[in-house]
Amino acid sequence: MEATRRRLTEKQAETVDRLTRAAMEVLSREGFAGLTVRMVASAAGVGTATAYTYFSSKEHLVAEMFWRRLAATPAPDLAAADSTERAVAVLRQIAMLVADEPALAGAVTSALLGTDPDVAHLRLRIGSEIRQRLIDALGADGDLEMVETLELLYAGALVRAGMGYASYAEIADRLEKAALHALRG
Repeated sequence: MEATRRRLTEKQAETVDRLTRAAMEVLSREGFAGLTVRMVASAAGVGTATAYTYFSSKEHLVAEMFWRRLAATPAPDLAAADSTERAVAVLRQIAMLVADEPALAGAVTSALLGTDPDVAHLRLRIGSEIRQRLIDALGADGDLEMVETLELLYAGALVRAGMGYASYAEIADRLEKAALHALRG
């Protein structure tokens, strides 16, 4: 998988994989507030300078973790479903990507709201991937206004979950209801 800051050799890609795996361990133990790139580098067995070669900040590292998870998760296969069912399934799947890992879920919300230019780049990649999945799900029944409405629902749901209003699983349920309302409305 191509890194966000540069193309990687096989050895560099392995280093990035070690860093992202170590980041999950540190995040689970320390939380987002306690996570540092230095701690992740140590846990991955690489130098801090090496870690900063690939990640400009902890926000960048966490956003990359989410991007990799999203990119590695194929869109749901719902060939027999109608466009509404497909779009709802896409939103639920994306909302549930981090539901089982509360530390990562909260960190992703914080990270994606950051101002780091590398995070901004990932935010665009993530947004483009989500948009394309929604366009594909809606097919001929979709229009850009509906896609934007569903994107807004997803973004709002992510922020609400990150603020602690509900768990990510509960937010996925609420997102599904809101999407159904918008699509059938």
